[in-house]
Amino acid sequence: MKNVKTILVPVDFSKNSKKILKDSVDVAQNFGAKLTAVFIVQSFEDYSGFFVPHIPIDQFQNEMFEGAKKKMVNFIEDTLGEVDSCDNYVAIGDVGEEIIKYAEKIDAGMIVMGTHGYKGLERVLFGSVAEQVVKNSPCPVLTINPYKKK
Repeated sequence: MKNVKTILVPVDFSKNSKKILKDSVDVAQNFGAKLTAVFIVQSFEDYSGFFVPHIPIDQFQNEMFEGAKKKMVNFIEDTLGEVDSCDNYVAIGDVGEEIIKYAEKIDAGMIVMGTHGYKGLERVLFGSVAEQVVKNSPCPVLTINPYKKK
């Protein structure tokens, strides 16, 4: 395994994401690596034919993006105690694709992410982000099942 200097941690601001981010601190300390949390605002462009929103999709996505940037800072501070302990990145797009693109851009040495997500019909419609990342990641991926954590 190459020298792990940066660990990317996809989050969705859930209770489970808090568990994963906290576990990632231990992993980062073992490697002497810097943590970067990433949140991707799901792009709705592909679904524009399914519904007619009350506001333009671009405006809606931009509002979600700005809200997510603020929420990311609060999420890191609430989870880790200080914002400076973890870099952060927020983008708009396909969640799995954007995680992979950003991992390549920052030359991440590892991705640490949860195995939770969609189940049943939602998984058929949206797929598994963890599965997509594991299959296409440019670096090793450590998956953690947050439901098995004590």
